[in-house]
Amino acid sequence: MKKSFLQVMAALSLALTLILILGLDAFAHQPFFEDPDTTVTSPMRVKNPEISTALFSTLDRPGDVDFFAFSVKAGQSIEIGMTIPQIEGQEQFAPTIGVIANDLDGGVISALPDSALALVSDKSGANVIDPVRATIFFEPFSRTAYWQRQRRLITFPAAGEALVVVWHPQDRVGRYALVVGRREVPGGDSDFARKLRAYWTPVNPTTGSDSPVLQDVDPDSAQNPQDTRQDQSQTDPSAPRCNWLMRLLALLIGASDQCQ
Repeated sequence: MKKSFLQVMAALSLALTLILILGLDAFAHQPFFEDPDTTVTSPMRVKNPEISTALFSTLDRPGDVDFFAFSVKAGQSIEIGMTIPQIEGQEQFAPTIGVIANDLDGGVISALPDSALALVSDKSGANVIDPVRATIFFEPFSRTAYWQRQRRLITFPAAGEALVVVWHPQDRVGRYALVVGRREVPGGDSDFARKLRAYWTPVNPTTGSDSPVLQDVDPDSAQNPQDTRQDQSQTDPSAPRCNWLMRLLALLIGASDQCQ
């Protein structure tokens, strides 16, 4: 029996209420798209790095390196992370993130691509954020799913310009969303829905070395300020394992087959 109009509207109202109350990650970011391709001389700027922003981007050719920039104050802490859209062929796609800023603890920076390494000076340092084993997030309204990978809260010791670099050490190509900031403020690209449909397509595959075996999720709260768990699912990645709220929302809109 088909649901009545009132039943459908009641279900949608309940779903929207739950989203507004619990602040789901998929609705927490201001989305923007990389256009045109970013370079070392023309990085994509983040206006306010404290506001949760998702930068939908693409490594579209072997050796591609993407650059993003924002200004920081001394002592300011900014969360930086990455999610990978569950597009066919991206199951093992896991780019690396580098952060370059004044007086930042350098650590091991030799992994940076040459174009980024050249920006590190005696006044600046870099953090390299390697990918970790993914957890899964399913957003039932757009019926899209993501692998959530690395996330780190970085405290910048000095004021100035911060540069975020994204690349794949094995020269893989694919789509990703760089996430900057934590504070939820409405906004973003008003044409997001149309652009997302065009974005949600595979990038032409390329040959290259096998992807590295990913680390287990780091239990350090600085690396994972939000609750993350190692994904143990052995099922098709297009049907992600969801928590009780995701299952409820998927059931309400008739998409329970998309959420285990």
